Amino acid sequence: MDYDTLMQILGSTVRLGTPLLLACLAGLFSERSGVFDIGLEGKMLAAAMAAATVAFMTGSAWMGLGAGIAASLMFSALHGLASITFKGNQLISGVALNFLASGLTVLIAQALFKQGGRTPALVGAARFNPIDLPFLDTIGKIPLLGPLYTQVLSGNSILVYGAFALVPASWWLLNRTRFGLRLRAAGENPAALDTAGVSVPRMRYAALVITGVLCGVAGAYMATALQAGFGREMTAGRGYIALAALIFAKWRSFPALGATMLFGFFQALALRPDVVERVTTFKVSGSFLDALPYILTVIAVAGFIGKSIPPRAGGEPYVKER
Repeated sequence: MDYDTLMQILGSTVRLGTPLLLACLAGLFSERSGVFDIGLEGKMLAAAMAAATVAFMTGSAWMGLGAGIAASLMFSALHGLASITFKGNQLISGVALNFLASGLTVLIAQALFKQGGRTPALVGAARFNPIDLPFLDTIGKIPLLGPLYTQVLSGNSILVYGAFALVPASWWLLNRTRFGLRLRAAGENPAALDTAGVSVPRMRYAALVITGVLCGVAGAYMATALQAGFGREMTAGRGYIALAALIFAKWRSFPALGATMLFGFFQALALRPDVVERVTTFKVSGSFLDALPYILTVIAVAGFIGKSIPPRAGGEPYVKER
């Protein structure tokens, strides 16, 4: 594999890994607070449909982003109502939301546009277009660094750069602020947090708000930047892959970046079977390459990447002692 081809694949890795990164960070906040959220997939799907619809109708990608976040927050509120307020099973609630989003998005898109559950293609300002970083001509001429700068770092949408900035921001919020300490306590020892006079349900709802915002951005990115509109089941299991990446990263921010980019790299390889064949010197099935991210998901969930210990109170509704 030549260096230029490698840079092209890494550029695709960044773009394909961005929605996984955003969803993984979303799951990080909810699960560190003690709320397991299988419904990341449904939130992303609802956000993608809402973002594409509003972006097409208004001609503004930013309006679409706002609509995507609003749709995701509605699903987060439903999950919180079921699992926090009514103390239902968090896994069942998340799966139910995924099914709801799967059917509802297609139904609404079909009712609005009559295109088989898709939205019309987005063009112009209705999409988040790539941004060229400064000094492309100058840095592009530098050996090794030039292709990295022009093909991997430059030419991404603003949401990609925002997603990468959220990694250190999430680490700081969770590990260096009072809010983060309380949020982590809600997932590790909610009784102690309650004894300190802090509402456990309130902290868990706050975490779900952050989760809803991040999933909204992830879904909007898929519909208005990575692709040019909404399509049936366009998230294609990315919410589940993000959960596997979260386990792979052991519920930490910076390892989540590496895990999601690894999954994104396998997705990028699936788009370039010719490269895989040149490197391995034998013909590789396209179906096998498409399945690689999901095979890695199974490996991560099965625990082959080492012991991952989730938050101690994760998945358990908090019942205040009287």
